[in-house]
Amino acid sequence: MSTEERSTHQASNNALAKGLPAQAELLPALVARVYAEATPAMRGRLLEQLLKPLGLLSLVAVANGLFAKLTMGEGWALRKISLEDANRVDASDVIALVHHVQQVSVQAVESLSKVITGSPVLASSAAAAMLLAMLATQNRNRAPVLGNDFDPFA
Repeated sequence: MSTEERSTHQASNNALAKGLPAQAELLPALVARVYAEATPAMRGRLLEQLLKPLGLLSLVAVANGLFAKLTMGEGWALRKISLEDANRVDASDVIALVHHVQQVSVQAVESLSKVITGSPVLASSAAAAMLLAMLATQNRNRAPVLGNDFDPFA
């Protein structure tokens, strides 16, 4: 087992051992495991998808500002993650990012399914299959959004 795989397994196990509801901790742990199994290019795509709904303050607040540093290098609007930058992000950073993104936009986390199914190699992993099943269940169980919370006239 490589150092990165050990780190991912340890971060996943730590997340589950905190005593928080299993579902709330399992999703970030599964995303981190899928991230660890992905190629550097696919890692970048996963991160880019998760970073879409976040503003600058969120980027600075998560993982000691790591994601702000990564996205500011390429320009704020582009939010492209280089292969080197994707490799610098570890499982605990991904877990922290997913926790934050879940609070901001459930749809951003659910949209990971499109990225995962777009890669036959990644989609064939057990962790990805579990994540896709969990995302599908969440989507099915969530009440539909009727209107816009920010627009009182919608």
